[in-house]
Amino acid sequence: MKKDFLSVRDLSGEEILETFRLASDMKAHPDKYASALRGKALAMIFEKPSLRTRVTFDVGIQQLGGYSIPLLPMEISVGKRESVYDVAKNLERMVQGIMIRTFAHQIVLDLATYASVPVINALTDYSHPCQAMADFFTIQEVKGRLRGLKICFVGDGNNVAHSLMFAGARLGAHITVACPSGFEPDPIAVQQASQDAELTSAKIEVLRDPLQAVKNADVVYTDVWASMGQESEAEARKLSFRPYQVNKELMAKAKGDAIFMHCLPAHRGDEVTDEVIDSSSSVVFQEAENRLHTQKALMYQLMK
Repeated sequence: MKKDFLSVRDLSGEEILETFRLASDMKAHPDKYASALRGKALAMIFEKPSLRTRVTFDVGIQQLGGYSIPLLPMEISVGKRESVYDVAKNLERMVQGIMIRTFAHQIVLDLATYASVPVINALTDYSHPCQAMADFFTIQEVKGRLRGLKICFVGDGNNVAHSLMFAGARLGAHITVACPSGFEPDPIAVQQASQDAELTSAKIEVLRDPLQAVKNADVVYTDVWASMGQESEAEARKLSFRPYQVNKELMAKAKGDAIFMHCLPAHRGDEVTDEVIDSSSSVVFQEAENRLHTQKALMYQLMK
């Protein structure tokens, strides 16, 4: 594995599966790894608020025998109060790993360039690789396989959509993104995922019609219509995305055993209805829990 985890594309398909095998073992036998990172410190930089990221990394590093140091915006403002270079050069002398959840993707790239210790991308406006790792680990747990499955992402072609495409392409899963005009995934992300998909016979496509997109899907996935930093656009976005709500009617177009996924937090009544997210086909809380296990595996691989 490379020094850092900045994108799912940093890993080969086999490396992703090896991380999943490790995560599965950690999930089944947590005590086995209780001293794996004893005495090692993880700096956790939060420029964006968090529930799952904060708890899973904090609990995860402690379950591995290490400890965390949360750094909030009022304590550290990367690139503003202090340059990215200086933050990196300070932290590399004090901790054994850096996790960052921020807005600009370039900050994460620069931090990894300057810091000699591992950097983990816990979310940027461009990608959410830790989420995608937990997502595909969950799909593998539920479906027993990944290659050849159809995963349909319905909604904004955002950071989560990008990382799902990257992971699907590496693992041979077909990814369909259904979104309104003007909200497509980044063209470069689509191009990169499509290139990777050629090696695994995966298929990457972007469609307009959500009913057509979810046809025969094994997984239906959605996210909020307005991400952090887009709050001022929320009302306008609702008008564009209303036809993309994941409800009982839309789920009925997918396979009969299709599962529903959401990276959370969910805006119930907007992108998903209660009857879907609370249904027996929903795996959103298993998916959230698996952030813990896959991130523990990543920390172990990077920081041991």
